[in-house]
Amino acid sequence: MSENKIAAESRTEFGKGAARRTRRAGLVPAVLYGHGTDPVHLSLPGHEVLLALRVANAVLEISLDGGESQLALAKQVQRNPIRGTIEHLDLVIVRRGEKVTVEVPLVVVGDHPSDRMVVMDQQSIALEVEATQIPADIEVSVAGLEIGDTITAKDLKLPSGAVFSGAPDDLILSMAATPSQAALDAELAGTVEGDEATEAEAAEEA
Repeated sequence: MSENKIAAESRTEFGKGAARRTRRAGLVPAVLYGHGTDPVHLSLPGHEVLLALRVANAVLEISLDGGESQLALAKQVQRNPIRGTIEHLDLVIVRRGEKVTVEVPLVVVGDHPSDRMVVMDQQSIALEVEATQIPADIEVSVAGLEIGDTITAKDLKLPSGAVFSGAPDDLILSMAATPSQAALDAELAGTVEGDEATEAEAAEEA
């Protein structure tokens, strides 16, 4: 994947107050570390970072104070739960050719009849892959699957050089029969009855 070039500035003020001032200026406070270096505190342009991190496991090409650039992987992202803006970012330095282990999302593709449904056992998988070759996602095709069929890790089509960190037989998804409306109604009725019974027992104990 291509790197996102980001111009960063050194940060000399720390603490909650300094972080708020940084955010009000449209910047994101961040820490850059890794490869035996001391942590570097920096500020990144908020809008550019937000766009770059729309892709999972984004690799940023950081140029600090106009100096030599280096690659960094977004390791931990803190977002505002309401506005969705990025409030803080931890970056780990990576090198070209270096392999890293990351969680890559799974995306289901392909059509299937309405009488069956996909049951996901995993939403993402851990891959060991070159830092500059991290895929945005891994597609899992369900076209042609019958009820009871499964897809395991060994069935996935991974990019060249990527290695799954788990076992080949790890279950990814299965195809199940779509429950009928009658079955859903019965399940709902059973849940309601169970809740009423629990409430009645609680009232008796009180």
